[in-house]
Amino acid sequence: MGRSRKRYSEITPDIEERINFELFTVKTMGFAGYFLIVADFINHGKNIGVLVGPGRGSAAGSAVAYCIGITNIDPIKYNLLFERFLNPDRKSMPDIDTDFDDEGRQKVIDYVVDKYGKNQVAQIITYGTMAAKMSIKDVARVLDLPLPDSNALAKLVPDRPGISLGRLLTAPIDGEKSLKTKENLSADELERVKSLRSILEEGTSLQSSVLKEAMVLEGSVRNTGIHAAGIIIAPTDLTDIIPVSTSKETDLLITQFEGKIIEDAGVIKMDFLGLKTLTILRDAVRLIEKNHGVKINLDEIPLNDIRTLELYQRGETNGTFQFESAGMQKHLKDLKPDMLEDLIAMNALYRPGPMEYIPNYIARKHGKEKVTYDLPEMEEHLKETYGITVYQEQVMLLSQKLGNFTKGDADTLRKAMGKKQIEVLNKMKSKFMEGAKSNKYHDEKILEKIWTDWEAFASYAFNKSHSTCYAFVAFQTAYLKANYPSEYMAAVLTNNLNNLDKITFFMDECRRMNIPVLGPDVNESELQFSVNKKGEIRFGLAAIKGVGEAAAESLLSERKKGGVFTDVYDLVSRVNLRAANKKCFENLALAGALDFDTSFHRAQYFAIDPKDNQTQLEKIIRFGSANQESKSSTQHTLFGDLGGVDASKPKIIPTEHFSNLEQLKKEKEIIGIYLSGHPLDDYKEEIKTFCNISVEQLNELKLLNNRDVNFAGIITNANHRVSKTGKPFGSFTIEDYNASFEFAVFSEEYAKFKHLLNNDAFVFIKARVQTKFYNEKEFELKINSVHFLDEVANKMAKGIMISFRSESINEMNIKKLKEISKNSKGKLTVKFSIRDNDQNLSIDVESNQLKLEYNKELFKELNSISERVSLIK
Repeated sequence: MGRSRKRYSEITPDIEERINFELFTVKTMGFAGYFLIVADFINHGKNIGVLVGPGRGSAAGSAVAYCIGITNIDPIKYNLLFERFLNPDRKSMPDIDTDFDDEGRQKVIDYVVDKYGKNQVAQIITYGTMAAKMSIKDVARVLDLPLPDSNALAKLVPDRPGISLGRLLTAPIDGEKSLKTKENLSADELERVKSLRSILEEGTSLQSSVLKEAMVLEGSVRNTGIHAAGIIIAPTDLTDIIPVSTSKETDLLITQFEGKIIEDAGVIKMDFLGLKTLTILRDAVRLIEKNHGVKINLDEIPLNDIRTLELYQRGETNGTFQFESAGMQKHLKDLKPDMLEDLIAMNALYRPGPMEYIPNYIARKHGKEKVTYDLPEMEEHLKETYGITVYQEQVMLLSQKLGNFTKGDADTLRKAMGKKQIEVLNKMKSKFMEGAKSNKYHDEKILEKIWTDWEAFASYAFNKSHSTCYAFVAFQTAYLKANYPSEYMAAVLTNNLNNLDKITFFMDECRRMNIPVLGPDVNESELQFSVNKKGEIRFGLAAIKGVGEAAAESLLSERKKGGVFTDVYDLVSRVNLRAANKKCFENLALAGALDFDTSFHRAQYFAIDPKDNQTQLEKIIRFGSANQESKSSTQHTLFGDLGGVDASKPKIIPTEHFSNLEQLKKEKEIIGIYLSGHPLDDYKEEIKTFCNISVEQLNELKLLNNRDVNFAGIITNANHRVSKTGKPFGSFTIEDYNASFEFAVFSEEYAKFKHLLNNDAFVFIKARVQTKFYNEKEFELKINSVHFLDEVANKMAKGIMISFRSESINEMNIKKLKEISKNSKGKLTVKFSIRDNDQNLSIDVESNQLKLEYNKELFKELNSISERVSLIK
């Protein structure tokens, strides 16, 4: 009991009984060695600094696993069941899956290989089989069916995971065990199935032959792969037990038996899972220790932390684990969670099926709906979820309490309900009824209701052990976001560097949190995203294309050794120019990483000296190289301590700045995103006033059918082409802040608008979404008009609204308004909105004399004297 005393300050009789029961079960079933092996590599991982998850799946229900360090969630505190994980009725090996941070996972696998031997550890093979669509395409290719015909045949197969071609072509359409009831195919999908069957029945066509052969080949092995996480450990040399193979993809042996049957060969299988969230937590903890000198033990964070709970109550969960979706955020705002148990329940409820109970759960928590129980005795196990059955464990506990089920019976019931095993359920129902009656529960109607509710709910009830573990990991992420927001978001950005959409999304989240995200800087950037002393997030050097790891490491090493660089000349004189070449410096300049030297603007580095046809940057690098050679040669002379002679700094070549658009385009080319701004920033007012959809919505045209839509953006990929019949047309990509959309323009539309649709054009488009003439199931944009964005306001606006607070209307501001108006006279009417906050009154007044023309400078000046300026459409 030594390890248990480390976990439990007091070993109560209940705790002792639970641990003894588990130890007896583990020993009796012969799984002690398995537990010790798993505990060994998990504890080794923790000892070498690998971040290990608190547990996952039903293993978290084991107090023994908790005591020996396999899991880190107290199953007794959270009422998690051991029998959900292991019971005498279970014949197969228990399943302990473990999450590691991505980097640490391989370290733990290396430890296992080193400990047990390379011939006793292997990865598991996977067999890819020919599914319905793939079998059709493969057979069509062999039988020389033209590709368009092959694709047309494959499209008739409904897009359902695991759909069987054999059933599609032979099973009943309607009735019992039919495609309509078992596969739940829609009317449209059933029509496509009928088309497939009519092709098959033709008998003589090539398409019919393809379908016949595809049915035969369906399910055949097509290729092999390696299981992403599965590792096996054998008691002796693997070649004495099972056939193995090798692959270029891994240094380990690979089994030739797949996971489903591998354990029958007498080996131990376990999953080593890499969880990106743990990598984010690890990186955030490192940044916090570096910046604040605080070493956080994530396993000991306070689970009643006010800031964390308030973050959940506001639904500000972007970037955290498990609770990020918009739907979940909405429910969190309504729920106002004030304890971890609320998050455990929401994690279990937020999935198809139980999701419909979320409003009841919220209403009952806040006393807006009465909490009821079919039997008073059910309160003990349903009280924490306000009378709503949320977890499989609740069904298991209640079956034991009400119906005298054994622990094994309860788990069998859970499995039978989940898999809808009708025969097993019928037997267990009578057993439940008899047991309940022996416990003096005689009302058959209530017992019937309880059983019916269980049958309905247990098919999608969730594993509380898993929900508790992942709610705990989620709380850890939210704790860091709430208490150390800059460091946490920097870690999130670092671990999403390969996903530009996510980077943009999380940068927007940083702005919402008032955390500046600054571009790369050779004096402040680290390899990855970092946080400076002001709490600002700084882009890492690794984010810049063309700056290799060797160059970045060389730069960081020199900065650490010799301090920050005073200017660009100091930089090239100190950094190893073999590691950091000309291309590296060019990309540093374009990304803004050299902006610390205010003697130069970005365009200047690329200015060419007509005397020798060299760029400014080439001259600077030559200066640095000469300086380094001079210092190196001086150090090897008798008078080295006298110092070398510095090469003369090249003169600065005057040149124009990059335009705003040109600079942003170069940033996107080098970093992948617009960094110092966005090309559309100058048109925010027009977009806000006149657009009724975003570009992102165009990717779901079906939802916009028969609607007039207005959208705006920058054309980024204009292609003016000619069709095979000689008719000109164009394909274009339009992009706004969050998304891009590709569309084509033909015939009269193309002739009318082609001069407006060119690369880098800022356009405002009016269009109508409609079904295609030749296919009513597909949708298209019918372009009605295209305007340049800088013309839209003066063409389409009816006026300008200037809003003032009553206290800001004074002689000085009136005078400024007159001066501003003199330079922007035009045709737009001007309205004033005056608000008195103390009296909660407002009044709108239209000027009889003042008429203005819209321009950016006008709005900037008007905003300096008013509360808000906007266009009137």
